[in-house]
Amino acid sequence: MKYTSTRHTHPDCVSAAQAIKNGLAPDGGLYMPTELPTLALAEIEGLINKTYAARSAYILSKFLTDYAAQELLEDCSAAYAGDRFPGGAAPVVSLDGSLHVLELWHGPTAAFKDMALQIMPRLLSRALQKTGETRTAMILVATSGDTGKAALEGYRDVPQTKIQVFYPVDGVSRVQKLQMTTQMGDNVCVRAIRGNFDDAQSGVKRIFADAEIAEKLDAEGVFLSSANSINWGRLAPQIVYYVSAYCDLVRNGTVSLGEEIDVCVPTGNFGNIFAAFIAKQMGLPIARLICASNTNNILTDFLETGVYDRNRAFYTTMSPSMDILVSSNLERLLYLISGAEKTAAYMRSLAETGAYRISDSELALIRNHFIGFYTDEKETAALIRDTYEKYGYLCDTHTAVGMGAVRKYRESGESNRKVLLASTASPYKFAYDVYRSLTGESAGDELAALDALTEKTGVPIPAPLTNMGERKVRFPEVVPPADMPAEVLAFAARK
Repeated sequence: MKYTSTRHTHPDCVSAAQAIKNGLAPDGGLYMPTELPTLALAEIEGLINKTYAARSAYILSKFLTDYAAQELLEDCSAAYAGDRFPGGAAPVVSLDGSLHVLELWHGPTAAFKDMALQIMPRLLSRALQKTGETRTAMILVATSGDTGKAALEGYRDVPQTKIQVFYPVDGVSRVQKLQMTTQMGDNVCVRAIRGNFDDAQSGVKRIFADAEIAEKLDAEGVFLSSANSINWGRLAPQIVYYVSAYCDLVRNGTVSLGEEIDVCVPTGNFGNIFAAFIAKQMGLPIARLICASNTNNILTDFLETGVYDRNRAFYTTMSPSMDILVSSNLERLLYLISGAEKTAAYMRSLAETGAYRISDSELALIRNHFIGFYTDEKETAALIRDTYEKYGYLCDTHTAVGMGAVRKYRESGESNRKVLLASTASPYKFAYDVYRSLTGESAGDELAALDALTEKTGVPIPAPLTNMGERKVRFPEVVPPADMPAEVLAFAARK
């Protein structure tokens, strides 16, 4: 299978290994397969009694055709081993007969990003071999909280790689910040920036597009690649867990094979929900995709009006991983709906004016698959409490945003189908806000909230989040966005 740019101004197709190695296409577009593989019901049935690793290797083999089946199985078995995912790779918890939660946060950093970032470094290592690359791959990451730690953990001390992470200094929780700034490993570097996530993401994109920086890095024997979901090697593994969840629902007798479900995903960068859309396009029986946003409801507005406009107020919320105004993976959906030429024009408009408008016919095609709802801060807090009181289920702030979208979707009368809700983080990653939502009281600070929350609910703290306050901070630096290129060059030169 070959890959091409969503903007297609650089029309050369590349292999899966090359796409994973490059991260971004040379024209600034995102890589997409030239065709989508299919997934028949008989294939889904054949996966029902397989392990998560076997399911993953099978689905990835449809996209990464230059990787041997045995290579993929070996890598998936290692990535999703029980010691890395003690709670299971992607278990489904049923709250009632119609609402089922896909828990994606049982990995080493307690967030859904582990599902892709435990396998992605293995895919990149093989990509370097397959493409004959001798330089060091420098993984450059902008994070709104969870991707950074998951990428740092995934790439820690991986040969022939370095990883540098930028995060907004006031845009992540204290737990997320401590997870990143205390990261161990000889090949890692973390910097906070004075700005929001979009400042970090825009800075990373500019660095990728800067030919002079690329030349200087090459002189150091280094090239840039990405771990954000703009990299196909990050996004492809996310397709797997929607297929896996459907297999589990069938195996448990919750749905019959071929029965359609709706899927709700709390999302900011549009990567997680786009992975579900790809699964649907392959043939997974998904009817509607419910796009859940927080107060930064740019995606809700886009799905309602067809206008994407980032010229708006930015809000720092209790669901910080969704505090995003530039949803990078929406470009991939535009490519499938509108084609490369229009996508390139929309992206130029976004870069130049901060906005673009798609046609009514394009919006109608998108709305055949997607519907958007947003949940504000007050509603999010209430839903954390209501979900715990009604089901005895403790959810984090992002999952609560998804709960709000599911509630509004049902109230709209759109469907009575069963809903699969992606739960993207452990409640303990955002213990302060979860505890305050449950009790109406403050736990003092974010670290004290970890103990207070487990004392209140009896739900144990995940091992990756224990003893946070005792870890040594290695990366206290805060820099302006303008200094990001210099930071990258300095880290690349470090031996």
